[in-house]
Amino acid sequence: MLACSAPLLAQQPTAVIAARASLMPWSDPLSSLGTLRADESVTLSATVTETVRELNFQDGQAVVADRLLVRLADDEAQANLRAAEAQRDERRNAVNRLSQLQDRNLAPRADVEDARARLRQIEAEIQALEAQLADYRIHAPFDGVVGFRNVSVGTLVTPGTELVTLDKLDVMKLDFTLPEIALGQIAPGLPLTATSAAYPDTIFEGEIASIGTRVDPTSRSVTVRAELDNPALRLRPGMLMNVEVLREPREALVIPESALIPEGRRQYVLVLDEADQYRVARREIAIGARREGEVEVLDGLSADDLVVAHGTERVRDGQPARLLGILDDDTSVPELLRQDRERDAINDEEVGG
Repeated sequence: MLACSAPLLAQQPTAVIAARASLMPWSDPLSSLGTLRADESVTLSATVTETVRELNFQDGQAVVADRLLVRLADDEAQANLRAAEAQRDERRNAVNRLSQLQDRNLAPRADVEDARARLRQIEAEIQALEAQLADYRIHAPFDGVVGFRNVSVGTLVTPGTELVTLDKLDVMKLDFTLPEIALGQIAPGLPLTATSAAYPDTIFEGEIASIGTRVDPTSRSVTVRAELDNPALRLRPGMLMNVEVLREPREALVIPESALIPEGRRQYVLVLDEADQYRVARREIAIGARREGEVEVLDGLSADDLVVAHGTERVRDGQPARLLGILDDDTSVPELLRQDRERDAINDEEVGG
């Protein structure tokens, strides 16, 4: 019988990829679909029948409050005002003459009072004419962005003719519905996030501003209104938004969902001892909520504990492990595996050389 002259090769530790238990913001989201509305929105219309004299805006232009947007022809109204002002001057002179005569007892007091009454009457008529003149000038009631210009200079407009829309877009209102069972879990000020198909890589943040006072008896849902900042004016009224209300925001201990080893109703993880050759220790934990790829740990782990995230099926309790890398925001499983293959290739070349 031949004796084996070479010692048996020691079994290499099993390669694993790990992740650290980390404290990070967490919440239990409520999902819904919502529709955007402008913070302030108005359609400016004509209130008189007249032709357009001036248009002082361009499509999509940002304007400030009180800016003159549209001026209608007001020649007749201006003429009526000038005639009334001339009549006021005449009656004021009459009042002054009669007052002087009365001071010398040359005019009855009743004539003076009648003249003053006629003066007050014409002054009231002037105020009415000035108010009517305001109808010929359309000003922006607030800061905002105008819509399309659908009329031209010279167009004859009548009362109710829509001249231009104006929307305040720096803050948007987002209306959505939630089931009535969520009423006890939401309140004004609760944060939320919203996404749109138009900007799939952008998350818009906001908070609940108000909650409807009535529950729809058919759908058993309540309308909620949130506010989203829109400094770049990318959001538009009428857009459909995917909404997630962040219930119970808190800081939670989080690990990758792939680290879990379920057994019935219990959950286990494999913890690596960094001081002892990454030796594996099986540990039972209590978990809370889950979200895509992650799970909240309620008990059994501490922050910075190192757990096996990939390779749990190949290692056993008490065995040492070979750490290929630690997952984080800048690394991925395929990248770590590629780096390990490159290291093996370099080692093989060195041994062969």
